Amino acid sequence: MQNICGQTFWKQLKSEAQVVSEKEPLLASYLHACVLSHHNFETSLSFILSNKVSDQVMPSITVSEMFDEAYLLAPSMLEAAMADIQAVVLRDPAVSDFLTVLIHFKGFQALQVHRLAHYMWQKGRTDLALFMQSRNSEAFSIDIHPAAKIGQGVMFDHATGIVIGETAVVEDNVSILQGVTLGGTGNESGDRHPKVREGVMIGSGAKILGNIEIGKGSKVGAGSVVLSSVKPHTTVVGVPAKAVGKPKCTMPCDSMDQNVLSDSKKS
Repeated sequence: MQNICGQTFWKQLKSEAQVVSEKEPLLASYLHACVLSHHNFETSLSFILSNKVSDQVMPSITVSEMFDEAYLLAPSMLEAAMADIQAVVLRDPAVSDFLTVLIHFKGFQALQVHRLAHYMWQKGRTDLALFMQSRNSEAFSIDIHPAAKIGQGVMFDHATGIVIGETAVVEDNVSILQGVTLGGTGNESGDRHPKVREGVMIGSGAKILGNIEIGKGSKVGAGSVVLSSVKPHTTVVGVPAKAVGKPKCTMPCDSMDQNVLSDSKKS
């Protein structure tokens, strides 16, 4: 996937918002507040996210200031957000525009809130990071530890019930469906969560447990329980998960083919 530049991205996003505003007048004021009144992508994104995770005690203006600081000092967060939106448009046949992802998709929104929590965690502001994790979980039903490392071009499809532990790593260009757990196997300490490499697709309800590696370009079938490492470009399914073949493409995250029976059998 080739990312478009920030200015082109923002111009297209505003154009989409204008079209919808004219087509559906009841959304005009909402789209003006979320997109059309802003001068760049970062202020629009900050406004949307801060209003999603604020509450009566922590007002949206305070949360917005946190996002504004992070986007100023860590512009890679914005690059990741744009890559995430483009990934959803590429992979989800129900989506054809950037605007839908930005204002409606809680998987995208929760991932960006996690990026703020991770930024705060790295800055040593752990209490604030844990607060953002808590609000993220309450607002979107997605629980990601602030220390977890997540790359760009990542799609949380439907997203409800995703849980990602403290030492987990999710590399660039990964697709994860609802109900997935990247967890530990008990109360052990240290490095104890999965490492998901580039190009992986993880089906709905899969549980991947322990400090194991899901190799590049692999596919995990829905409902599987994965307790040992998966080799690159391998399809696994079952409880416990076993290798059943190889994905038909090198990047299962893009094809989103969840039919593990269609993959070639092991030779």
